[in-house]
Amino acid sequence: MSVNVPNSALAAQPIFALQEVGKSYALARSPLERMFNRRRFHAVSGVTLEVTKGDALAIVGESGSGKSTVARMMVGLTAPTTGSICFRGDALNTMTRAQNATFRQRVQMVFQSTTNSLNPRKTIATTLAEAIGNDGVPVRQLLDMVRLPTFVLARYPHQLSGGQRQRVGIARALARRPELVVADEPTSALDVSIQAEIIRLLRDLHQSAGVSLVVISHDLALVGELCQRVVVMREGRVVEAGAVDQVLFEPRERYTTELLAAIPKGIRRHPIGWHQSKC
Repeated sequence: MSVNVPNSALAAQPIFALQEVGKSYALARSPLERMFNRRRFHAVSGVTLEVTKGDALAIVGESGSGKSTVARMMVGLTAPTTGSICFRGDALNTMTRAQNATFRQRVQMVFQSTTNSLNPRKTIATTLAEAIGNDGVPVRQLLDMVRLPTFVLARYPHQLSGGQRQRVGIARALARRPELVVADEPTSALDVSIQAEIIRLLRDLHQSAGVSLVVISHDLALVGELCQRVVVMREGRVVEAGAVDQVLFEPRERYTTELLAAIPKGIRRHPIGWHQSKC
């Protein structure tokens, strides 16, 4: 089953369009096993969605739901097995070298683990300089955008707090003025108070810089503060999609209701704007 995510009737050409996208892996480990064992694990099946300019879309679900696989396919780190993914109307798998270079500049990712995504042998100055290149955002402006002091430039990743490292990851993603940032579980490894700061930062960047966002999360409370639309995934498939308020407060699917039940009782929003519900 595939579910189209509704968009405004006035929406422009989508930045991203996924049509019946699937990703599967062979269960056999060796070439000989693959000759006799055709079984495959389907991580993602039949996902159809669009991301438009100025969008803030969340893809949520439990661990193993396929949401992070969708994110990796969107940024070109993993190729789909079936279906098509288009950026500005061009299919990712048929892009020319020049088109691919533009795509790599216009679409960026914030990774869940900054411990793994930041080179421990490079200072923050070097990491950002490599991301900026010859025509990116000046480094001081980047630091201002993510609210980091200049002294972090001389530091190595292990010398920063988890929240500071995540801000560096966001700065690196913004270095080439992208149209779209895909954030994979951007707050899951952080303390609750730091989570609120990162959510507020992403929300402000979305509103002030006009960056479109796709946020991957298992936390429906988080997306209520950050996103406009939400896609709910289970076992590789989209099971519900719609406006955030509709999905959070009037869910149609039992699975979505179960995800909402995991939010602490009486609280339906994230720490930056949580309020007590009446139920």
